[in-house]
Amino acid sequence: MSPAAKVSEFHREGNNWFCKTGLSSDITVIVDDVKFHLHKFPLVSKCGKLARMCEESKSTYKKALWTTVLEEFPGGSETFLTAARFCYGARVDFTSKNIVSIHCAAEYLDMTNEYGEDNLITQVETFLHKHVLRSWKDCILALQSSSPVLKSAEKLQTIPKLMNAVSTMVCTDPSLFGWPMMMYGTLQSPGGSILWNGINTGARMRSSCSDWWYEDISYLSVDLFRRLIKTMETKGIRAESLVGAMVYYARKYLPGLGRWQSRTSGTSKSRTSVVSFSFATASSSSSMSPVDQIALLETILSLLPEKRGRSFCKFLLCLLRVAFILGVDGNCVKKLERRIGMQLELATLENLLILNYSDSETLYNVDCVERMIRHFVSSSSSSELSDFSPPSLDAEMSPSSLAPLRKVAKLVDSYMAEVASDVNLKPDKMRSLAAALPECSRPLYDGLYRAFDIYFKEHPWLSDKDKEQLFNMMDYQRLSIDACAHASHNDRLPLRVVLQVLFFEQMHLRTALAGTNTETAHALTIPGREIVQRDGWVTVVRQNQVLKVDMQKMRSRVGELEEEFQTIKQEMKKRVSKSVSSPRLVKMGCKFLLPRASDAKNDTVQGSVSSTPRSAAAEHALPRSSRHSKHRKSFSFFG
Repeated sequence: MSPAAKVSEFHREGNNWFCKTGLSSDITVIVDDVKFHLHKFPLVSKCGKLARMCEESKSTYKKALWTTVLEEFPGGSETFLTAARFCYGARVDFTSKNIVSIHCAAEYLDMTNEYGEDNLITQVETFLHKHVLRSWKDCILALQSSSPVLKSAEKLQTIPKLMNAVSTMVCTDPSLFGWPMMMYGTLQSPGGSILWNGINTGARMRSSCSDWWYEDISYLSVDLFRRLIKTMETKGIRAESLVGAMVYYARKYLPGLGRWQSRTSGTSKSRTSVVSFSFATASSSSSMSPVDQIALLETILSLLPEKRGRSFCKFLLCLLRVAFILGVDGNCVKKLERRIGMQLELATLENLLILNYSDSETLYNVDCVERMIRHFVSSSSSSELSDFSPPSLDAEMSPSSLAPLRKVAKLVDSYMAEVASDVNLKPDKMRSLAAALPECSRPLYDGLYRAFDIYFKEHPWLSDKDKEQLFNMMDYQRLSIDACAHASHNDRLPLRVVLQVLFFEQMHLRTALAGTNTETAHALTIPGREIVQRDGWVTVVRQNQVLKVDMQKMRSRVGELEEEFQTIKQEMKKRVSKSVSSPRLVKMGCKFLLPRASDAKNDTVQGSVSSTPRSAAAEHALPRSSRHSKHRKSFSFFG
């Protein structure tokens, strides 16, 4: 009777395994420093590798007991014990957790049908195809357990088979693959019924959504996750779904990423649509080391498609923040800055406020934002990146329009106003931020003026020279009338800047006044049929009277500005005469054109008939009235 027929049990004594068969052991197999005292016949009859090794060492075997060491055995001593039990005829229970390692061990030992009918390899492959590859849960568990034997399983094509099966299930209706589908998530009935095989399970019906598989694949290792995403790409799974899985995986293991995402998009108890990339915080906390987290971040960045979208841009900014925390190398940071810069018009102010985690004195990482701005300017972002479907951009933001550029300018002005309160921020950083965008990006310079004004308020020790250098970045002609009125009473501005602002404020008012007179004169030439439509002469006369009042207010404002300008000139002359050595007044590069009394007379409307009412529009366009005082209190323009 063979030893296999007499086998009763395997038992362990310290670091040694023994098989009780009634016969003494004649083979010792060492796996990972664990010794297995076994018998030649059951092993050699099933394992081709051991049979060849025994044949090659016949001379040695005759003299003494045969001892062999199996180097790099897949699965370790536990898996070899399973294979040994099979050789002795013991029952082996195949599960989704051990099937991959047993398959690798059987292949390592060459346990084919050549060395026994229905050998271990045949049984493993039968179980794999009939049970594991047909079940979502078993496929995920098999992939999870394959990490220790990944190299061996790759040679056997076991991992590609499992990944192809998982990808196919993701592409297909989940109701076709049994219930429940999710291992770690909420139990659900994919068919929409709470009855399963006629039994009331008590599970709630839940609508099938495209992100049901995110939670399960998030338990895979980084390498397996990367390979699974690549396999899904070849299967044609939509980029939005793949990015959603990456976001969910990253939020689970990268520090703080889930908190930043939830703060901006809102935390939800259940996962939402994959298109918006807004997900609930992952249930399990991060257990990765900083080195593994850096590897994960670099892997996620390499997998992300060259796409654009509002939430996608926000996710990239969150990754950049994590990269600074973990101290990722410069290449990874540069890639993130480039990709964010190419769609910077989709970013928000809150996400741009990245704290400075280095030894820099400034509170916020201004250099990083400046680099992203320059990436945006130097790249044709709208044409290089394609949108997610449905599109995340507004319809009017066509590649050829200036809307993205102007939106970034508005965002940068808001960012400068936010970081201006940092007392350690140097003036040259403010100038660099302001100069990073071209002049055509700002139709109005009100936002930049507001940022400079806040900067002056928080840095009262700045010299007039530094202030003038900052204001040289602005185009005074692109300040609105309200901004000019605010600047003309701002005691934080240098005197030269105030004079320039006053000059351009007068130009604005003269232009507005001339435009109003032109429109009124043009209205007089319109045929009388328009007057009939306005209920006759009574309506026209009333509108003309209102227009005269508005024009009188404008002339009053121009007169006030003339008086203020003359007063400032007199004060400047007095200061120059008192301090000849350091004159305050610098010759200006523009010629002051003061309105004359004759100009005001020529602007008077001749005649009392008008056919087009302009009083309502003019009243909104004209500046508010001011007090007739030399030292008027400045009003808040940005309050």
